[in-house]
Amino acid sequence: MAFDNLITSGMTSVEEVAPDILSLRTLFVNVVFIGKPGSRSWVLVDTGMSKFTNHIVDVATERFQGPPSAIILTHGHFDHVGTVIELEQFWGVPVYAHPLEIPYLTGLKNYPPADPSVGGGLMAHLSFTYPNEAINLDDRIFSLPQNHTVPGTKGWNWIHTPGHTPGHISLFREADRLLIAGDAIISVKQESLWSVLLQDKQLHGPPAYFTTDWEEAHESVQRIRQLEPRTVVTGHGHVLSGEMLHESLRHLDMHFEEDTVPKQGKYVE
Repeated sequence: MAFDNLITSGMTSVEEVAPDILSLRTLFVNVVFIGKPGSRSWVLVDTGMSKFTNHIVDVATERFQGPPSAIILTHGHFDHVGTVIELEQFWGVPVYAHPLEIPYLTGLKNYPPADPSVGGGLMAHLSFTYPNEAINLDDRIFSLPQNHTVPGTKGWNWIHTPGHTPGHISLFREADRLLIAGDAIISVKQESLWSVLLQDKQLHGPPAYFTTDWEEAHESVQRIRQLEPRTVVTGHGHVLSGEMLHESLRHLDMHFEEDTVPKQGKYVE
């Protein structure tokens, strides 16, 4: 554990999104805490990269009075579930995901391998090394409610936003139009190591090297745009809000085919 803390020191940062929303970056992917400081009722959205268990627990211990009510997964790629097994065992809480995502979270089905041929930078070039194997939460993973409510929260609903993965979801709160997007849209060019290191803020579609259905990915962008979010917390990059978000979503939707879909790749028709 001490070694894990050593190698991950300096690789986290926090962003206060709203009084009850905190985003924690683990290396290059965000996890989100939903709940007011001091609360005994809160949830964790995604669990980031492996080796960051202690960081997540430390933030949670400082911010809340007890374990979360639930862990919600936007999807099951390695960088979003890296600590989920350890956290579930430590806290003893249920984990929820879309039913189409559960085979990848119960050891039944591996994700399609990443595709480095999409190009765009070193992160894409190295993606052949990224794990695509299923994890196994066994009987500790549950399907999200069919009525689209989010367990452990009030006022939140989940939205199916496939394309990046079959069971990808985003979370939306109507009261303040706040969206937790996962990887349906992201605010950094994830294919480029330079952009990732600089955390250059610009709206993009899902990470190209792991996205397998571009038609569904575009439909998910359109679905998000129709929600008219005021603030978006993405799986990679900084928070976006206001007019910049509005115009960026419009541009992403209108120019998705030419700007977002790779010119080549094994998952490009």
